[in-house]
Amino acid sequence: MYQREDQAAGLRQTSANRPVRVIAVASGKGGVGKTNVSVNLSVAMAQAGRNVMLMDADLGLANVDVLLGLQPRRNLSHVLNGEAGLEEILVEGPAGISIVPAASGVARMADLEPAEHVGIIRAFSEMTRPLDVLIVDTAAGLHDSVISFCRAVQEVLVVVCDEPASITDAYALIKVLSRDHGISRIRVLANMVRGPEEGRALFRKLTVVCDRFLDVILDHAGSVPYDEYLRKSVQRQKAVTDAYPGSPSAKAFKELARKADTWPVPVGSSGKIEFFVERLVGSGSSDPERSTFEG
Repeated sequence: MYQREDQAAGLRQTSANRPVRVIAVASGKGGVGKTNVSVNLSVAMAQAGRNVMLMDADLGLANVDVLLGLQPRRNLSHVLNGEAGLEEILVEGPAGISIVPAASGVARMADLEPAEHVGIIRAFSEMTRPLDVLIVDTAAGLHDSVISFCRAVQEVLVVVCDEPASITDAYALIKVLSRDHGISRIRVLANMVRGPEEGRALFRKLTVVCDRFLDVILDHAGSVPYDEYLRKSVQRQKAVTDAYPGSPSAKAFKELARKADTWPVPVGSSGKIEFFVERLVGSGSSDPERSTFEG
């Protein structure tokens, strides 16, 4: 296992002197459209002029490549095995986003040791291409890898839809992240709703129970409607923001991207990509230190 100092040193040599925004997209359960959100947020931010990388961090059941109809020859398992570097496995997606594909159906990838998670993230030290935003599409639920990635990033975006199981499981995820791991602010996106008011009502449902039992601040990141164009884009294995940019769902993703571009970024040297690495290496700590952000 590499030491934290060695990783940070390598990253400081290759990172650009500008902040990199790192966002984890998570959900309490599957089936709420989390990967669709990750893909379309990535594409919308790239369309707005950002250099975006999307990491498929569902390490056992890759979804990003399936959603976009991609067939990558290599994936994170090859990085883990030392067969390829990170830049060698990258696949270009819509609007020029760089995709880090996960391994689908590789059982070992779904149950990595902590040191192996660090090995994957350390691969970022070899990256030379410019990067403004890294979006991490985590697995659904409360798997250890989900917690590790959520603790490592600057922003956690929890996707929830208006059904009891989704709300209950989103609350469970928020409870673990806030109570057990010291994450004090979490963004919430209402997905597959009929309109903004339904999205706000869904957010209020979650806020009421969190305010009652948890010491956490929830931020309403917005709402994404389920429309016919979103369904068509999934069938075509396209991002709706790319295939149907004028659709209601695409406009909602563009608004989410606009909001995300205003979220705080870390200041100082930790604003570069080594922030993500150092946070992940330190994710075994019982008292993680959150970085200082610009307001």
